Amino acid sequence: MPRVPTGTVTFLFTDIEGSTRLLHHLGDTRYAQVLADHRRLLRAAFAAGGGDEIETQGDGFLVAFQSARDAILTTVAAQRAVGSHPWPEGAAVRVRMGLHTTEAASTGEVQYAGLGIHRAARICSVGWGGQILLSRITAGLIESDLPEGAGLRDLGEHRLKDLQRPEQIYQLFHPDLPADFPPLRSMTTFTTNLPIQLTSFIGREHEIDELTRALRTARLLTLTGSGGVGKTRLALQVAAEMLEEFLGGVWLVELAGLSDPSFVPQAVASTLGAREKPGRPPAETLVEHLASSSVLLLLDNCEHVLSACGHLADRLLRRCPNVRIMATSQQGLGISGEFTYRVPSLASPDLQRVPSVEDLARYEAVRLFVERAVYRQPRFQLTDRNASAVAQVCHRLDGIPLAIELAVARLNGLSVEQIATRLDDRFRLLTGGSRTALPRQQTLKGAIDWSYSLLSEKEQALLRRLSVFAGGCSLETAEAVCAGAGIDTDEILDLLTGLVEKSLVVAERRESEHRYRLLETVRRYGLDRLREAGEVADVHRRHLAWFLALAE
Repeated sequence: MPRVPTGTVTFLFTDIEGSTRLLHHLGDTRYAQVLADHRRLLRAAFAAGGGDEIETQGDGFLVAFQSARDAILTTVAAQRAVGSHPWPEGAAVRVRMGLHTTEAASTGEVQYAGLGIHRAARICSVGWGGQILLSRITAGLIESDLPEGAGLRDLGEHRLKDLQRPEQIYQLFHPDLPADFPPLRSMTTFTTNLPIQLTSFIGREHEIDELTRALRTARLLTLTGSGGVGKTRLALQVAAEMLEEFLGGVWLVELAGLSDPSFVPQAVASTLGAREKPGRPPAETLVEHLASSSVLLLLDNCEHVLSACGHLADRLLRRCPNVRIMATSQQGLGISGEFTYRVPSLASPDLQRVPSVEDLARYEAVRLFVERAVYRQPRFQLTDRNASAVAQVCHRLDGIPLAIELAVARLNGLSVEQIATRLDDRFRLLTGGSRTALPRQQTLKGAIDWSYSLLSEKEQALLRRLSVFAGGCSLETAEAVCAGAGIDTDEILDLLTGLVEKSLVVAERRESEHRYRLLETVRRYGLDRLREAGEVADVHRRHLAWFLALAE
């Protein structure tokens, strides 16, 4: 397989505007034919223009060009082909295109890493079907070498999802193509306080699709999951996808710093700019402020003020018909009408059979490791030599994004292979988080300490004792091994259910019963707490007695 372009590369992103609506309108069979024709037309243009197809997802393409002018000529030819094709009746196929030029290094035969390709994707995403958009760098490269009759229109500076630096965006116009489009759909044109992200967002396409669909039907959506699994980052991404659907804005309310639950309404009011009125409860002020507003509220980190968040959400949803709420918490808010969604770990490879470098790079956890590694070491690549070690790190860290990013931070002083061999002592190893992050997000131990501190004493004791099960256990086994010393046998079910709801225990249905297990990172944490509590010998003795009796 030939290697893709490197050095100065112009990336082209394309997708069909309104493809979901088109699918519903045409039905599966007719849409499949339209999609096949669309791909055939674009691939013919890419091949004629010297573009290398890097990736195809759904109705989108990522293509790399060694020449910016070749990329421009290709987009014009592709739009001509799409515009002149005899599509079926009722099928308005409009393709939007985004171009960005950057210095690019391949992480393998068909993989790129870095913010450059994400910038091209985001430029594409703010456009309209039939529109060709260029970054400032690409526009500067081809300004004096445009195709005959073509020109550039400056559309101004725009904030783009996931990217720290705003982008000056230009539209390519040509006499054979449509020229007039509505304003770009960037974050600059919407009412929001969503922060600019300093790193790219990796994967989660399926989760984003499920969550955006859920938010269109459920008025309260709560993302749950263990600490470090990426609830906040996923919620921010979903919120950014929904910007154009809320005329009153999309608002992030950060609750992590609150120590007093009674301040939750004030925190929301302050974020929205709702002025408190003397003698009136802040919650009532909020109801008046939002009574007729179409708003999405993102309540982030609710687990330590859970009851207050639940009561406020219930009041707002009952009295403000156009308000929707998305929350992140280690457990659901527990009110009527809530849709809970457990955020999974990133997909990581099975160590029993490490796939090829090309296949390995398709796992989300590996992609995250490689992208963040390139930030630390620009020449880092996923190779046959380090593939096994990268796979081991991602797998043993359970695909938890925070843990993977903390492992990458160690690349300044250790090789991937050295990191992989030191994961038995992961809580001492993984301590190099961002100085600006919350304290609990600066170390792997800090993230789990936070979750552990929110448990009752009996829940903490049960979590510690469950750590002796390397492969999980049934309810009956948990009752036999973990009861005693302050926990009655008939309390185990409720305590275990609570740990599942708090995202610290994973419940898996096996035939006619559930089995319960801890992620390996949580299990190792539990073992450390078991030793600190002086319970190791007693719990191991009960564990041995149970399985000896079972074997006999």
